[in-house]
Amino acid sequence: MRWKKTLQLVDVHCEGEIGKVITGGVVGIPGETMLDKMNYINEVDDSLRRLVTLEPRGCLQMSVNLLLAPTKPEAHAGFIVLQADKAHPMSGSNAICVVTALLELGMVEMHQPETTVVLDTPAGLVTARAACKDGRCTGVSLDMVPAFVEQLDVEIETERFGTIKVDIAFGGVYYALIDVDQTGLTIAPDNARALAELGVALKDVINAQVRVAHPLYPAIDEVAYVMFRNRLGDALYQTCTTLPPGRVDRSPCGTGSSANLATLSARGLAEVGSRLTSRSTIGGEFAIELLGKTEVGGRPAVLPRVTGRAWVYGFQQIGVDPDDPLAAGFMLSDTWGTGFSAA
Repeated sequence: MRWKKTLQLVDVHCEGEIGKVITGGVVGIPGETMLDKMNYINEVDDSLRRLVTLEPRGCLQMSVNLLLAPTKPEAHAGFIVLQADKAHPMSGSNAICVVTALLELGMVEMHQPETTVVLDTPAGLVTARAACKDGRCTGVSLDMVPAFVEQLDVEIETERFGTIKVDIAFGGVYYALIDVDQTGLTIAPDNARALAELGVALKDVINAQVRVAHPLYPAIDEVAYVMFRNRLGDALYQTCTTLPPGRVDRSPCGTGSSANLATLSARGLAEVGSRLTSRSTIGGEFAIELLGKTEVGGRPAVLPRVTGRAWVYGFQQIGVDPDDPLAAGFMLSDTWGTGFSAA
């Protein structure tokens, strides 16, 4: 064997959403902060991201979390979410996967009945509280970064639907939240392909008509995802986050649920202590709680807590032969759909 690079990964999923964790083989990424490191991956060298997320070593239907030494002393670990399109600053399901891997593999000491883990992310510090029993994480609660509304009921002009109303909110990344009944579709497994392609198309349309920039982290300056939502009851929402280039989140989506909570608070539909449930396309659920209120750059914001579960299901070691012509990965439109780009 003559690999020029070797990586160790742990296979983890959160309510069906794959969030593998790179635990070894990466010496470091340049940058003083986790946001700097994410920007380095996106703007300077994305070879690591391509290696682990693209075929033949990866696939579209997953994320890979890069564990790094924290840049802030109060954090236990830093992580960056690597996906097929780019590196992203935060993800609730992936944070749950990371915490579960850290504790069940002994990288952070587990304490029963609860262990606190602080994560350094490009979107800020995230505190996780893991319920632990018999060496297992039975649930992870994330005190998410403050979530806030950018705009409510923004009118977006589309070719297919005419004018639709969209909420723009930040929950760790920027979301466009769309009531699914405006599209004529329902959130169901047999509509996943249609929702994925529609969400990706609408993302580009929305970014062309709406400008955003986080008041504290101005480099976070675009709507990253479209989330379709459907209110099933006073405290129960179906959620379907669509991810470029064209798939749906298998989990209920922690950052998107946080953004949705901010919109509910802004409309007076959620107060401190309110609890709701986000249900994914395949029926998995996250519990969402409004812990408190704060401000971000002078804007009203909420403090969400997201609780979910993850499972470690395997271990993997991957490498690159120096003669491998596909070391940079590849993409095909059969899985990427209409969001496919060979760039």
